[in-house]
Amino acid sequence: QVQLVESGGGLVQAGGSLRLSCAASRIIFSSDVMGWYRQAPGKQRELVAFITSGDRTNYADSVKDRFTISRDNAKNTVYLQMNSLKPEDTAVYYCHDLQRALWGQGTQVTVSS
Repeated sequence: QVQLVESGGGLVQAGGSLRLSCAASRIIFSSDVMGWYRQAPGKQRELVAFITSGDRTNYADSVKDRFTISRDNAKNTVYLQMNSLKPEDTAVYYCHDLQRALWGQGTQVTVSS
């Protein structure tokens, strides 16, 4: 069964950092566009960042200069480094393979003020 499995979420104080990981099983995603999305309570799911097969990246304005998306194709893993976290970053974060329309199960990130 093809899966995307996120990890690395947790509780952190404002100003802190977390690194999320998304590991893919049973697929080789090196040619796929991979994205991180998030959904806060009562809000729609929104794109946080994506990375292309050529390592071109794009970020939501709200996370620019604070978050960094990267990929390690040898490990079939995508990362989201989150620095200078704010309470408004609190959400469930999802990994998404845009080519295959695959979603992970999500990982909770909670930022306390």
